[in-house]
Amino acid sequence: MIELEKYKAGHFEKGYNYQYFVPSPINDQWVWKDAVINQLIEKAAVKLGELNSFARLVPNIDLFIQLHVAKEAVVSSRIEGTRTNINEALLPQEEIKPERRNDWKEVNNYITALNSAIDELQTLPISSRLLKKTHALLLDSVRGANKLPGEFRNSQNWIGGNTLNDAVFIPPHHKYVPELMGDLEQFIHNKDIPVPVIIRIAIAHYQFETIHPFLDGNGRIGRLLITLFLVSEKILDKPLLYLSIFFEKNKSLYYDNLTFVRTKNDMKQWLKYFLAGIEQTAAVAVQTLSDVLKLKSDLETMIMKKFGRRSHTAIALLQALFHNPFVTVEQAAKICKISYKAANDLVALMGEHKILTEMTGQSRNRIFVFQTYLSIFEG
Repeated sequence: MIELEKYKAGHFEKGYNYQYFVPSPINDQWVWKDAVINQLIEKAAVKLGELNSFARLVPNIDLFIQLHVAKEAVVSSRIEGTRTNINEALLPQEEIKPERRNDWKEVNNYITALNSAIDELQTLPISSRLLKKTHALLLDSVRGANKLPGEFRNSQNWIGGNTLNDAVFIPPHHKYVPELMGDLEQFIHNKDIPVPVIIRIAIAHYQFETIHPFLDGNGRIGRLLITLFLVSEKILDKPLLYLSIFFEKNKSLYYDNLTFVRTKNDMKQWLKYFLAGIEQTAAVAVQTLSDVLKLKSDLETMIMKKFGRRSHTAIALLQALFHNPFVTVEQAAKICKISYKAANDLVALMGEHKILTEMTGQSRNRIFVFQTYLSIFEG
């Protein structure tokens, strides 16, 4: 049994001219005396329940998930230094300026990796195998492609600084990685210990970031692990909760709270921070879905009133725009099964009513964006 107030995060061992940190195993029953943690668990659980219930009421919820995933990919990758925004992330690669294509590729790899991991949960539990498969997709043909995609590291890594000598944090020697990841995996799935799911993933995220099992991409995989776990445990039916935006809002606070576990054994403060993040992020996700539903309802009502005989094709195009908010006239013609001229007229009409905005400034190869919808996620 691990008493939170007496928890020892781990110990340092000597490497060659440096010290690395070896975290304590976590696969055990956790108990605490601080009643505030119980209150925070309850608040977070209520908000997660609200989000899940709300998502069940939303027709075609999968239409909206892509934007949630795209936003998560943008924000989580931004923590690692990329500069792509959600508009760019959803555009085809050929529409991206050459100097920004590497960032675009990283964000789109994250989208691919996240979607693939959610699909894999149908047949594969959260495990080292699943995380490795996801990691391989994340680092495919981008920065870090030479850093063992899909494999745990076989050398020492570090966080911050340019070398081991000036590093901010040095994770455990690679010889410990398989054993520590095995312990983490067992903890996640251990049904013999009554640890609340939200506490379990909070501790697991900290432990994953401390082990830092990959040479690159640990931050993104660690944040992805949170969503995967909530879906796998049926706390959420759909992947609609992402903590990256909470972590990014004050990055130094996120890193400080992780660091204080290692340096001050302060897992309690990490749990309080994490639980507050779950509650706040779930509340924002509910508001986002609510805003999307209102926009959808308002636009459908307006279209039925003002678009006359074009209203049914306009509703069909609107449905598609909620899935992907960018469209060309050619794509509109295919979606609505109408001629190019009819599609061009329809797109122009939707432009007049401020549903679509032309974004290229070109007379040919024009791309139109459903900006009102995107703005809900950007906000």
